[in-house]
Amino acid sequence: MRAVLFDKPRSAARVLRALAITACVPYLALKIAWASGSRIGIPDGSTLLEHHTTIIDGSIESALLDSMVVVLALLLTQPWGRRAPVWLLILPAWAATGLLSPIMVGYPLQLGARLLGGTAAPSGGPAARPFLHEWVFTIVYTGFIVQALALGALFVLYARARWGHLWRGRISGLAGQGPARGVQRATALMASAVVLVPLTAHLLWATGSTSGLTATKIAERTSDFYALEAAYVLFAVMTVTGLLLVAFPRAGALPLRLPLSLAFVGSAALACWGGWMMLTALENRDPSRRISELMNVTYSMQLLAGMLVFTMGAYFFAERAAQRGHGEESVASSDSELHTVLTHERDHEAVLPGLPG
Repeated sequence: MRAVLFDKPRSAARVLRALAITACVPYLALKIAWASGSRIGIPDGSTLLEHHTTIIDGSIESALLDSMVVVLALLLTQPWGRRAPVWLLILPAWAATGLLSPIMVGYPLQLGARLLGGTAAPSGGPAARPFLHEWVFTIVYTGFIVQALALGALFVLYARARWGHLWRGRISGLAGQGPARGVQRATALMASAVVLVPLTAHLLWATGSTSGLTATKIAERTSDFYALEAAYVLFAVMTVTGLLLVAFPRAGALPLRLPLSLAFVGSAALACWGGWMMLTALENRDPSRRISELMNVTYSMQLLAGMLVFTMGAYFFAERAAQRGHGEESVASSDSELHTVLTHERDHEAVLPGLPG
Protein backbone atom coordinates (compact mmCIF):
# COMPACT_ATOMS: atom_id res chain seq x y z
CA MET A 1 0.00 0.00 0.00
CA ARG A 2 1.49 3.29 -1.07
CA ALA A 3 1.52 6.33 1.14
CA VAL A 4 -0.13 9.47 -0.16
CA LEU A 5 2.24 12.28 -1.15
CA PHE A 6 0.64 15.61 -0.25
CA ASP A 7 1.52 18.98 -1.76
CA LYS A 8 2.34 20.38 1.68
CA PRO A 9 5.81 18.79 2.12
CA ARG A 10 6.84 19.81 -1.39
CA SER A 11 5.57 23.35 -0.87
CA ALA A 12 7.36 23.59 2.47
CA ALA A 13 10.63 22.47 0.90
CA ARG A 14 10.26 25.04 -1.86
CA VAL A 15 9.80 27.73 0.75
CA LEU A 16 12.85 26.48 2.66
CA ARG A 17 14.95 26.55 -0.50
CA ALA A 18 13.85 30.10 -1.29
CA LEU A 19 14.56 31.20 2.29
CA ALA A 20 18.05 29.68 2.28
CA ILE A 21 18.99 31.35 -1.01
CA THR A 22 17.38 34.71 -0.19
CA ALA A 23 19.11 34.81 3.21
CA CYS A 24 22.48 34.72 1.43
CA VAL A 25 21.79 37.93 -0.51
CA PRO A 26 22.64 40.58 2.16
CA TYR A 27 25.93 38.93 3.12
CA LEU A 28 27.00 38.31 -0.47
CA ALA A 29 26.05 41.87 -1.45
CA LEU A 30 28.19 43.30 1.35
CA LYS A 31 31.16 41.09 0.53
CA ILE A 32 30.98 41.92 -3.18
CA ALA A 33 30.75 45.63 -2.32
CA TRP A 34 33.79 45.44 -0.02
CA ALA A 35 35.79 43.45 -2.56
CA SER A 36 34.97 46.21 -5.06
CA GLY A 37 36.29 48.92 -2.75
CA SER A 38 33.05 50.14 -1.16
CA ARG A 39 33.03 51.32 2.47
CA ILE A 40 29.34 50.63 3.12
CA GLY A 41 28.86 49.59 6.75
CA ILE A 42 32.46 50.45 7.65
CA PRO A 43 32.75 53.52 9.93
CA ASP A 44 35.55 56.06 9.80
CA GLY A 45 38.55 54.94 11.85
CA SER A 46 37.74 51.24 11.49
CA THR A 47 40.71 48.90 11.69
CA LEU A 48 39.46 47.33 8.45
CA LEU A 49 40.50 50.44 6.54
CA GLU A 50 44.13 49.85 7.51
CA HIS A 51 44.31 46.51 5.71
CA HIS A 52 42.78 47.08 2.27
CA THR A 53 44.23 43.95 0.67
CA THR A 54 43.18 41.78 3.60
CA ILE A 55 39.56 42.92 3.46
CA ILE A 56 39.42 42.25 -0.30
CA ASP A 57 40.91 38.76 0.04
CA GLY A 58 38.74 37.95 3.06
CA SER A 59 35.60 39.20 1.31
CA ILE A 60 36.22 37.01 -1.72
CA GLU A 61 36.94 33.93 0.41
CA SER A 62 33.90 34.35 2.65
CA ALA A 63 31.63 35.14 -0.33
CA LEU A 64 32.69 31.88 -1.97
CA LEU A 65 31.97 30.00 1.27
CA ASP A 66 28.48 31.48 1.60
CA SER A 67 27.80 30.73 -2.07
CA MET A 68 28.03 27.06 -1.14
CA VAL A 69 24.75 27.49 0.73
CA VAL A 70 23.06 28.25 -2.60
CA VAL A 71 24.68 25.19 -4.20
CA LEU A 72 23.61 22.96 -1.30
CA ALA A 73 20.05 24.29 -1.34
CA LEU A 74 19.78 23.40 -5.02
CA LEU A 75 21.52 20.05 -4.63
CA LEU A 76 19.11 19.03 -1.86
CA THR A 77 16.02 19.88 -3.88
CA GLN A 78 16.78 19.09 -7.53
CA PRO A 79 16.59 15.70 -9.30
CA TRP A 80 20.30 15.82 -10.15
CA GLY A 81 21.05 16.06 -6.44
CA ARG A 82 20.13 12.41 -5.88
CA ARG A 83 23.01 11.36 -8.13
CA ALA A 84 25.60 13.24 -6.09
CA PRO A 85 28.21 11.02 -4.41
CA VAL A 86 27.72 10.73 -0.67
CA TRP A 87 30.97 12.54 0.21
CA LEU A 88 30.14 15.41 -2.14
CA LEU A 89 26.99 16.08 -0.15
CA ILE A 90 27.85 15.11 3.41
CA LEU A 91 31.17 16.97 3.72
CA PRO A 92 29.82 20.37 2.58
CA ALA A 93 26.66 19.86 4.67
CA TRP A 94 28.79 19.05 7.73
CA ALA A 95 30.97 22.11 7.10
CA ALA A 96 27.94 24.37 6.65
CA THR A 97 26.48 23.00 9.88
CA GLY A 98 29.74 23.71 11.67
CA LEU A 99 30.08 27.27 10.42
CA LEU A 100 26.46 28.29 10.97
CA SER A 101 25.58 26.50 14.24
CA PRO A 102 27.79 28.65 16.54
CA ILE A 103 26.25 31.78 15.04
CA MET A 104 22.73 30.41 15.42
CA VAL A 105 23.41 29.66 19.10
CA GLY A 106 25.95 32.35 19.97
CA TYR A 107 24.25 35.43 18.51
CA PRO A 108 20.98 35.03 20.48
CA LEU A 109 23.09 34.39 23.60
CA GLN A 110 25.01 37.59 22.94
CA LEU A 111 21.80 39.58 22.51
CA GLY A 112 20.41 38.07 25.71
CA ALA A 113 23.57 38.97 27.62
CA ARG A 114 23.32 42.56 26.39
CA LEU A 115 19.68 42.77 27.54
CA LEU A 116 20.88 41.69 30.99
CA GLY A 117 23.42 44.50 31.11
CA GLY A 118 26.35 43.05 29.20
CA THR A 119 28.58 45.16 27.03
CA ALA A 120 29.40 44.70 23.36
CA ALA A 121 32.11 47.38 23.09
CA PRO A 122 35.60 46.47 24.41
CA SER A 123 37.18 48.84 26.89
CA GLY A 124 40.67 48.41 25.44
CA GLY A 125 42.77 46.91 22.69
CA PRO A 126 42.44 47.42 18.94
CA ALA A 127 38.81 46.30 18.99
CA ALA A 128 37.92 49.34 21.12
CA ARG A 129 38.13 51.27 17.86
CA PRO A 130 35.13 51.14 15.50
CA PHE A 131 34.94 48.04 13.34
CA LEU A 132 31.55 47.80 11.61
CA HIS A 133 28.24 49.58 12.07
CA GLU A 134 25.89 47.60 14.32
CA TRP A 135 23.28 47.19 11.57
CA VAL A 136 25.79 45.07 9.61
CA PHE A 137 25.97 42.47 12.38
CA THR A 138 22.19 42.43 12.75
CA ILE A 139 21.54 41.86 9.05
CA VAL A 140 24.36 39.39 8.50
CA TYR A 141 23.81 37.24 11.59
CA THR A 142 20.05 37.18 11.09
CA GLY A 143 20.70 35.97 7.56
CA PHE A 144 23.05 33.27 8.84
CA ILE A 145 20.43 32.02 11.31
CA VAL A 146 17.80 31.80 8.58
CA GLN A 147 20.30 29.96 6.36
CA ALA A 148 21.05 27.49 9.14
CA LEU A 149 17.40 26.73 9.87
CA ALA A 150 16.33 26.45 6.23
CA LEU A 151 19.35 24.46 5.04
CA GLY A 152 19.18 22.19 8.09
CA ALA A 153 15.53 21.39 7.42
CA LEU A 154 16.25 20.67 3.75
CA PHE A 155 19.13 18.37 4.67
CA VAL A 156 16.93 16.43 7.09
CA LEU A 157 14.28 15.91 4.39
CA TYR A 158 16.85 14.75 1.87
CA ALA A 159 18.82 12.54 4.26
CA ARG A 160 15.67 10.92 5.63
CA ALA A 161 14.56 9.99 2.12
CA ARG A 162 17.95 8.68 1.00
CA TRP A 163 19.52 7.22 4.15
CA GLY A 164 16.79 7.22 6.79
CA HIS A 165 17.00 3.44 7.22
CA LEU A 166 20.49 3.82 8.71
CA TRP A 167 19.45 5.78 11.81
CA ARG A 168 16.08 4.22 12.54
CA GLY A 169 15.65 2.44 15.83
CA ARG A 170 16.86 2.97 19.35
CA ILE A 171 20.25 3.03 21.01
CA SER A 172 19.58 -0.37 22.56
CA GLY A 173 19.90 -1.90 19.08
CA LEU A 174 23.62 -1.06 19.08
CA ALA A 175 24.50 -3.23 22.07
CA GLY A 176 27.09 -5.85 21.12
CA GLN A 177 26.60 -5.09 17.44
CA GLY A 178 29.35 -5.51 14.89
CA PRO A 179 32.80 -7.11 14.87
CA ALA A 180 34.51 -3.71 15.19
CA ARG A 181 32.60 -2.68 18.31
CA GLY A 182 35.71 -2.68 20.49
CA VAL A 183 37.61 -0.52 18.04
CA GLN A 184 34.70 1.92 17.84
CA ARG A 185 34.61 2.27 21.62
CA ALA A 186 38.35 2.82 21.85
CA THR A 187 38.21 5.43 19.10
CA ALA A 188 35.24 7.15 20.77
CA LEU A 189 37.17 7.37 24.04
CA MET A 190 40.21 8.76 22.22
CA ALA A 191 38.11 11.38 20.41
CA SER A 192 36.39 12.32 23.67
CA ALA A 193 39.78 12.80 25.30
CA VAL A 194 40.81 15.13 22.46
CA VAL A 195 37.57 17.12 22.89
CA LEU A 196 38.37 17.60 26.58
CA VAL A 197 41.22 19.96 25.64
CA PRO A 198 39.06 22.61 23.93
CA LEU A 199 36.23 21.92 26.37
CA THR A 200 38.47 22.78 29.31
CA ALA A 201 39.96 25.84 27.63
CA HIS A 202 36.60 27.30 26.58
CA LEU A 203 35.10 26.57 29.99
CA LEU A 204 37.93 28.46 31.67
CA TRP A 205 37.56 31.42 29.31
CA ALA A 206 33.77 31.42 29.65
CA THR A 207 34.08 31.66 33.44
CA GLY A 208 36.53 34.57 33.42
CA SER A 209 39.97 32.94 33.36
CA THR A 210 42.69 34.68 31.35
CA SER A 211 44.94 31.62 31.11
CA GLY A 212 46.37 31.26 27.62
CA LEU A 213 44.77 34.44 26.27
CA THR A 214 46.82 37.18 24.66
CA ALA A 215 46.89 40.67 26.15
CA THR A 216 44.81 41.92 23.22
CA LYS A 217 42.15 39.25 23.72
CA ILE A 218 42.00 39.95 27.46
CA ALA A 219 41.41 43.66 26.82
CA GLU A 220 38.71 42.89 24.26
CA ARG A 221 36.58 40.58 26.41
CA THR A 222 32.93 41.59 26.56
CA SER A 223 29.65 39.80 27.24
CA ASP A 224 29.75 38.76 23.56
CA PHE A 225 33.05 36.97 24.19
CA TYR A 226 31.70 35.07 27.20
CA ALA A 227 28.49 34.10 25.37
CA LEU A 228 30.46 32.68 22.45
CA GLU A 229 32.81 30.77 24.75
CA ALA A 230 29.76 29.27 26.49
CA ALA A 231 28.45 28.18 23.08
CA TYR A 232 31.73 26.38 22.35
CA VAL A 233 31.42 24.58 25.69
CA LEU A 234 27.93 23.48 24.67
CA PHE A 235 29.14 22.07 21.34
CA ALA A 236 32.00 20.22 23.03
CA VAL A 237 29.57 18.65 25.53
CA MET A 238 27.23 17.70 22.66
CA THR A 239 30.09 15.98 20.85
CA VAL A 240 31.23 13.93 23.84
CA THR A 241 27.66 13.03 24.80
CA GLY A 242 26.81 11.82 21.31
CA LEU A 243 30.01 9.80 21.04
CA LEU A 244 29.62 8.05 24.38
CA LEU A 245 25.92 7.29 23.90
CA VAL A 246 26.69 5.53 20.62
CA ALA A 247 29.83 3.77 21.88
CA PHE A 248 28.29 2.70 25.20
CA PRO A 249 24.53 2.35 24.56
CA ARG A 250 23.25 2.32 28.14
CA ALA A 251 20.27 4.65 27.58
CA GLY A 252 18.53 2.09 25.39
CA ALA A 253 15.17 3.87 25.13
CA LEU A 254 16.61 6.92 23.36
CA PRO A 255 16.18 7.11 19.57
CA LEU A 256 19.44 6.55 17.71
CA ARG A 257 19.09 9.77 15.76
CA LEU A 258 19.54 11.83 18.95
CA PRO A 259 23.20 10.96 19.75
CA LEU A 260 24.05 10.90 16.05
CA SER A 261 22.67 14.43 15.67
CA LEU A 262 24.54 15.63 18.77
CA ALA A 263 27.84 14.25 17.48
CA PHE A 264 27.24 15.56 13.95
CA VAL A 265 26.43 19.15 14.97
CA GLY A 266 28.88 19.35 17.87
CA SER A 267 31.88 17.97 15.99
CA ALA A 268 31.14 20.15 12.95
CA ALA A 269 31.02 23.31 15.07
CA LEU A 270 34.26 22.49 16.86
CA ALA A 271 36.18 21.50 13.73
CA CYS A 272 35.03 24.24 11.38
CA TRP A 273 35.47 27.12 13.80
CA GLY A 274 38.74 25.72 15.09
CA GLY A 275 40.00 25.54 11.51
CA TRP A 276 38.63 28.99 10.69
CA MET A 277 40.30 30.61 13.71
CA MET A 278 43.62 29.01 12.79
CA LEU A 279 43.30 30.15 9.18
CA THR A 280 42.45 33.75 10.06
CA ALA A 281 45.32 33.85 12.55
CA LEU A 282 47.75 32.70 9.85
CA GLU A 283 46.46 35.26 7.35
CA ASN A 284 46.38 38.17 9.82
CA ARG A 285 49.36 40.48 9.45
CA ASP A 286 48.62 42.50 12.58
CA PRO A 287 51.05 41.43 15.36
CA SER A 288 48.47 42.31 18.00
CA ARG A 289 46.15 39.68 16.51
CA ARG A 290 48.53 36.76 16.92
CA ILE A 291 47.15 33.91 18.97
CA SER A 292 48.87 32.31 21.96
CA GLU A 293 50.22 28.77 22.09
CA LEU A 294 47.27 27.59 24.18
CA MET A 295 44.79 29.17 21.78
CA ASN A 296 46.59 27.48 18.88
CA VAL A 297 46.48 24.10 20.65
CA THR A 298 42.81 24.60 21.48
CA TYR A 299 41.83 25.33 17.89
CA SER A 300 44.03 22.49 16.60
CA MET A 301 42.39 20.01 18.97
CA GLN A 302 38.95 21.22 17.87
CA LEU A 303 39.84 20.51 14.26
CA LEU A 304 41.38 17.14 15.10
CA ALA A 305 38.42 16.07 17.23
CA GLY A 306 35.93 17.05 14.56
CA MET A 307 37.75 15.13 11.84
CA LEU A 308 38.00 12.07 14.09
CA VAL A 309 34.27 12.12 14.74
CA PHE A 310 33.50 12.66 11.05
CA THR A 311 35.68 9.68 10.11
CA MET A 312 34.12 7.53 12.84
CA GLY A 313 30.67 8.44 11.53
CA ALA A 314 31.59 7.34 8.01
CA TYR A 315 32.74 3.92 9.27
CA PHE A 316 29.74 3.62 11.57
CA PHE A 317 27.21 4.13 8.77
CA ALA A 318 29.13 1.90 6.35
CA GLU A 319 29.15 -0.94 8.87
CA ARG A 320 25.51 -0.37 9.81
CA ALA A 321 24.44 -0.53 6.17
CA ALA A 322 26.36 -3.79 5.72
CA GLN A 323 24.87 -5.32 8.88
CA ARG A 324 21.35 -4.45 7.84
CA GLY A 325 21.86 -6.11 4.48
CA HIS A 326 21.44 -2.89 2.62
CA GLY A 327 24.54 -2.73 0.32
CA GLU A 328 24.16 -1.72 -3.28
CA GLU A 329 20.56 -2.93 -3.58
CA SER A 330 19.41 -0.65 -0.75
CA VAL A 331 21.18 2.39 -2.15
CA ALA A 332 19.64 1.80 -5.56
CA SER A 333 16.21 1.33 -3.98
CA SER A 334 16.36 4.48 -1.89
CA ASP A 335 17.69 6.47 -4.85
CA SER A 336 14.87 5.17 -7.01
CA GLU A 337 12.31 6.23 -4.43
CA LEU A 338 13.91 9.65 -4.14
CA HIS A 339 13.90 9.95 -7.92
CA THR A 340 10.15 9.26 -7.94
CA VAL A 341 9.59 12.10 -5.52
CA LEU A 342 11.88 14.57 -7.29
CA THR A 343 10.70 13.99 -10.84
CA HIS A 344 6.96 13.49 -10.33
CA GLU A 345 5.95 16.50 -8.28
CA ARG A 346 2.43 16.66 -9.57
CA ASP A 347 1.70 13.02 -8.79
CA HIS A 348 -0.12 12.84 -5.48
CA GLU A 349 0.93 9.29 -4.76
CA ALA A 350 4.49 8.22 -4.05
CA VAL A 351 6.53 6.03 -1.79
CA LEU A 352 8.36 8.67 0.26
CA PRO A 353 7.59 12.12 1.67
CA GLY A 354 8.36 14.62 -1.07
CA LEU A 355 11.05 17.09 -1.94
CA PRO A 356 10.58 19.90 -4.47
CA GLY A 357 11.72 19.84 -8.04
